[in-house]
Amino acid sequence: MTAPQDSLYARDWIQARFARATARGAHLGAGSDQQDLTAAAVLVPLVERRRGIQVILTRRAAHLREHAGQISFPGGRIERTDASVAAAALREAEEEIRLPPKSVVLTGDLPRYRTGTGFVVYPVVGFAEPSAELVPDPAEVAEIFEVPLAFVLDPNNYQPLELISQGRRIAYWAIPYQAYYIWGATAAILRNFCHLLGVQCDSTRAPL
Repeated sequence: MTAPQDSLYARDWIQARFARATARGAHLGAGSDQQDLTAAAVLVPLVERRRGIQVILTRRAAHLREHAGQISFPGGRIERTDASVAAAALREAEEEIRLPPKSVVLTGDLPRYRTGTGFVVYPVVGFAEPSAELVPDPAEVAEIFEVPLAFVLDPNNYQPLELISQGRRIAYWAIPYQAYYIWGATAAILRNFCHLLGVQCDSTRAPL
C-alpha cells in the first residue's frame, strides 16, 4: 500500500496503520535467540507541527564511551523496576530530554531490532505534545533536533553503505539530513517504521 502524499502528515492515518499491523518480529537484524542480548527500549517520538509531523531525534554527548556523537532516539536499558517496555522508553525519554510521560500518547510498537553490539532494542512510537519543552541532559545528550516524517518515509533518502570492522564486512543504512548523519540502528528502525506504515519501499535489507 502506498499512502497518498497528503496523508503522510496525518496522525489518524498513522494510528490506523498501527491498529491494523500484526506482530511479525523485526525486519532487520532480528533473531529468535535473544538470551545473550541486553534488552533496551527507545521512544520514537513524533510531534505535530504546522509544517507537518516531525520525528524527534538526539545527538549523543561526545564524552560517552559508547556511540559518542551518534544520532539516536531517547532510550536505554530496560530495568527490572520498569513495568513494561513502554514504561522503560518513557522513563528514558524523561531522563534524557525531559519529555514528561504524561505528554506522550503511545501509538504502537515497531519490530524489535538486534544490534551488532549485543543489544535487542524495542522501539515504541508515540506522539508528544507540541507544547512540551524539551531539555537535553548534558550527561547523555548534546542536542535535540527534528526531522520531517515525510523525509523519513521517502525511500530515496536511504543510502545502503558498507564498512569493514575487524575483518568483517558490515552493511548498514544511512540517512543524511542537513548537517546530521543518521545511520546504523537508528536508520534501520526508521526504515522498519516505513515498512510498518506500508509506504512503498524496496525490499533490500541491510542487516547489522
